[in-house]
Amino acid sequence: MKALSAQELHNLAMNIVGKKLEAEGYEFMGVNSKPKKNPQFVCLKNKVLHFIVVRNVAYPNNPKEYDLELMLKVKKQAMKFEALTYYAGVGLSNAQDQNSPVFLNQPYIVDYEGLIEI
Repeated sequence: MKALSAQELHNLAMNIVGKKLEAEGYEFMGVNSKPKKNPQFVCLKNKVLHFIVVRNVAYPNNPKEYDLELMLKVKKQAMKFEALTYYAGVGLSNAQDQNSPVFLNQPYIVDYEGLIEI
């Protein structure tokens, strides 16, 4: 069994958030899959620009907690474009044992409750 790498976990979190955004009618203007390059998504909805930072959050950390300093930096950048800023923390854990890594092609648990406005 192969544990997912940090980049693979990040991509999985982005796919989860991206599908939800798409279902909610967001239009993607820009997508960045590098974990350290923010925001991950720049979207348009109802003629309003949205900057969305996505993070994979390992169990037992709380996916709703975010790096305030980082998010304020992103918000400052977003304000230049009259964009709203959101954080999307996605908790991912192994379905059999939450303390084990998430493995390729194995069941996992998703803890994602939607966007948090900054």
